[in-house]
Amino acid sequence: MQQAVPPTITTCVFDAYGTLFDIAAIADHARDALGDRADDLMELWRRKQLEYTWLRSLMGRHADFWHVTGDSLDFAMAAMGLDDPLLRSRLMDGFFTPRLYPDVIETLTRLRTAGMRTAILSNGSPPMLTAATKHSGLDLLMDAVISVERVGIFKPHPSVYRLAVEQWDQPPTAISFQTANCWDAAGAAAFGLHVVWINRLGARPDRLPAMPQVEVRSLRELPGLIGVG
Repeated sequence: MQQAVPPTITTCVFDAYGTLFDIAAIADHARDALGDRADDLMELWRRKQLEYTWLRSLMGRHADFWHVTGDSLDFAMAAMGLDDPLLRSRLMDGFFTPRLYPDVIETLTRLRTAGMRTAILSNGSPPMLTAATKHSGLDLLMDAVISVERVGIFKPHPSVYRLAVEQWDQPPTAISFQTANCWDAAGAAAFGLHVVWINRLGARPDRLPAMPQVEVRSLRELPGLIGVG
């Protein structure tokens, strides 16, 4: 799976949650109340959050990512016997102020210095993405922040990845898409984007019809793959 990124790449597009933003760290908002159970809550919340995006897309019953995030948290808290509105509010607010992975700023700065366009393509709603990018400083390192709300369906629907193509009227072969989610990588590859899977934890690849061309352990490897240092 390890290949060089083609020299035709002009734009690097990134998934947001789990790729740039460390979603697992949101559990810290509950650690004082739940201790180690905070990690269990986060794992169930994140799993249901993704499941609900896929199920809503299949049912044709779209709601924005903020709504889905709330529904999935309510499920997770109820499943763990938790009834704490203040804790719920703190956890939800974590999506407005998520922590960046340590390799993000350095990588984006190197790409921008080399003249590469950069963008986010995310399930997140516009208010969520605006708040998160401003809090982290990513708003200064992105040419565009693209939400699925433009098409009203979640990844991995092809219409979502087409938004990156339409943003600059360029072919899929000119775009390198980076994500830490294997299912997202498969969706983008099936659409025709060049895909780099940021497999930080060494996860086993999914068995899906299309797979990423490149697999790396850190975003720091991306500039070298593109040939910008």
